[in-house]
Amino acid sequence: MNPQKIAILTDSCCDVPKDLAKQYGIYVLPVNIVFKDHTYKDGVDIEPQEVYERMKTEIPTSSLPDGAAFLQVFDEIKQAGYEHVLAITLSGGLSGTNNMMRLMAESYEGLDFFILDTKNIAIAAGFHAIQAARYIEQGLSFEEIQKRLIQDIPHSKVFFVVETLEYLQKGGRIGLVASLLGNVMKLKPVISCNEEGIYYTVAKVRGRRQSIRKTIDLALDYAKGHKKINLAVCHGGAFDVVQEVEEIVKEALPEHEVFIHGQISPVLGVHTGPGLIGVGVEYFDEEE
Repeated sequence: MNPQKIAILTDSCCDVPKDLAKQYGIYVLPVNIVFKDHTYKDGVDIEPQEVYERMKTEIPTSSLPDGAAFLQVFDEIKQAGYEHVLAITLSGGLSGTNNMMRLMAESYEGLDFFILDTKNIAIAAGFHAIQAARYIEQGLSFEEIQKRLIQDIPHSKVFFVVETLEYLQKGGRIGLVASLLGNVMKLKPVISCNEEGIYYTVAKVRGRRQSIRKTIDLALDYAKGHKKINLAVCHGGAFDVVQEVEEIVKEALPEHEVFIHGQISPVLGVHTGPGLIGVGVEYFDEEE
């Protein structure tokens, strides 16, 4: 346990890799993936490829953890001796997780909570949990870390492209990308989250390879001019192109502090479908 007795709690939609969650002792609350025959815990008892295979015959839904799941992880944190909790969630504009976290924390005794709405999704949200752990390592106080995390919100972004908008549409999370429906189907939107934490179209590109290249270019432009950056290249079953994307990004931005790569969490795959490619960037301009 760190001397400040600060725990970090996040949800599985923030997509913190399991090895980093273990390294930093980050608690992860899994979202539910609901098929007709069974409800699975995201990243616990189902893997991304299983979701994609089963989506050929059934498109699942997702649901928030129930109140008992929140209380269970709160109890684990308190029993481990922590006194403060940095709870970092995906955008409240895309999910009710942040609001549920607030409601459950308000009535829980024995822990001091700070709950951050990252206004983001996937690793762009997860970067904040990882950075919170690094701030703890630096010895910053609970109050100072809160200030840093709030300041960091606009400094993290993920750009992604999907094979089809079908899954975002069926999941009700298409946000401001909905205007593209009915356009020429060969147009591929590059998507990100806006300042309100809602999906929006950053660019429209014709064809898959061109849209992936545009996704890379947007991420590189976002990172341009910043001294310290964290990077991620994530995918949803897109094994055919992800290595090439990784090589391009790492070559263009060799000076990075954290590099994350791999498949997105199963629940994110539920809402985006197979074939996603995403590039995430978090930047820092001031010396820590």
